[in-house]
Amino acid sequence: MSVEAIVPASPGWRRFFRRRLVLAVGAGLLLFFVLLAVGAPIIAPYDPIMQNAEVRLQAPSLLHPFGTDNFGRDILSRVIWGARIDLQMALIGVIFPFLIGTTVGTVAGFFGGIVDALFMRLVDIILAFPFLVLMLSIIAILGPGLGSFYISMALVGWVSYARLIRAQMLVLKSSDYAVAAVSLGFSRPRIMFRHLLPNAIAGSIVFSMSDATLVLLSGAAVSYLGLGVQPPIAEWGVMVAEGQSFITTAWWITLFPGLSIVCLAFGFSMLGDALGELLGVHE
Repeated sequence: MSVEAIVPASPGWRRFFRRRLVLAVGAGLLLFFVLLAVGAPIIAPYDPIMQNAEVRLQAPSLLHPFGTDNFGRDILSRVIWGARIDLQMALIGVIFPFLIGTTVGTVAGFFGGIVDALFMRLVDIILAFPFLVLMLSIIAILGPGLGSFYISMALVGWVSYARLIRAQMLVLKSSDYAVAAVSLGFSRPRIMFRHLLPNAIAGSIVFSMSDATLVLLSGAAVSYLGLGVQPPIAEWGVMVAEGQSFITTAWWITLFPGLSIVCLAFGFSMLGDALGELLGVHE
């Protein structure tokens, strides 16, 4: 019996298996880094901030699989512990913009009129400035640190979610079930958040996965510039910055945290693509 007889080679079947494969790879990468972050105290072979001048700048070996940096710290241990900070930045940096943007977009799209105009003018003002420049300006005002990064992401990142939800609400508020809910005398908050929002939020959920990639890269970039996580805390952007001066002689200092950033971003991106296809957002 041929393979085609067992698994039909139709476009629908190919799309189905492609979706499952992309979803499995994306979810698998994220699960891997989550397990690293949760199990860091057990998995990491060394203290991530412990210095040892006797083993400084050692190449990858059995004792130090990812090598050591210029302070003699184990790169593998710092990469494992860094997963905690970078996952935290990606998740918290998405949650607050998601909540703010969803609320603003729901209210603006449902009420329309002057409320919609006011919120959308605020969105236009924020979009008039380059994202990274505005974010760095806010962090520079507040001072370096993770708290400043989260605040800057919340103040800048919500506009995309607001626009997505608003566009969906403008369509859904004229639907038959929305008109029926109004006729039954349901309150506006109930109509907005119990009847319309659940049907409008799929696109924002998918976008949040891609946005997590942007937040992760932005967080690493901010730390690289010295405005995010501060040394000696193990964070991948900080590690890349610390290894920049040794790139020709100790390449492993920047290589492994850089690969970790790429792999985690790839996981978020693939999971977002798979969810988009499964939920029919891209179709």
